Amino acid sequence: MTGTLSKAASSLTNQTSTLSFSVVRWAAWAPGRETPAEWRAWAGGGIQEGGDAVQPQALPMMLRRRLSVFGQRLVNAIAACAEGAPAARYVLSTRHGELSRALNILKDIEAETLPSPTDFSMAIHHALLGLLSIHSDNRMGHTALSAGWDSFAAGLLEAAMCVTERPDQPVIVVHADQPLPAEYDAFREDDDTSLPLIVALAIGRPTGAPGEDISLQLVPHTTGEAPSTTMAADFLRFFLSNESSAHAVGRRSDWVWRRAAS
Repeated sequence: MTGTLSKAASSLTNQTSTLSFSVVRWAAWAPGRETPAEWRAWAGGGIQEGGDAVQPQALPMMLRRRLSVFGQRLVNAIAACAEGAPAARYVLSTRHGELSRALNILKDIEAETLPSPTDFSMAIHHALLGLLSIHSDNRMGHTALSAGWDSFAAGLLEAAMCVTERPDQPVIVVHADQPLPAEYDAFREDDDTSLPLIVALAIGRPTGAPGEDISLQLVPHTTGEAPSTTMAADFLRFFLSNESSAHAVGRRSDWVWRRAAS
């Protein structure tokens, strides 16, 4: 089932608060960038190799049959971060989800035919996490959230809050989105040009090692800059580079990421 937002996240009122965490493993996928080496080259290749998720075992046929190609990539990214690690809580952030499935249902209704049971069961945002939880016998719970252009940052905040509340419980946060179907062209915005994209991060408690921990800070939006349409990519570029800090402009607040000082 989906979980509610962490108590710390739901009660966060001080926008100058800082959270710290470590990125234990990561995996990402986008057209033309599928391997860790390709992502490091894209980001400038700053940090030493390490933390790359390993290739998980192939998904069983019964599970693959219920997943779209994009859904398989999403589940594989999470499974790669989870391989060989204790069971983790899942946090999914997405703006559109698998909207094509919901569109298929609407088309079936319009045609007065029965919707596909698979589309019906998989159209909601957290369905993929539910399937993966069942497949992996993971009872740690999961959260799915959608916050427009701020979806990735909100998901990372929720994951960091979970680690703060329960340091011994690992969390895997995944951001996954696709462009809107053609039928929704009138609603397309600038962020669709960066999609499809999947970014998965296994995060844990701060290690205290210089350069390994990352702090997240939410600050009031006062600069007048246009909101970032690529927050997940912004964070991954920062993480894979030598940058000491980076920020992304949100709709209501700015998100600041800093690397622990050496």
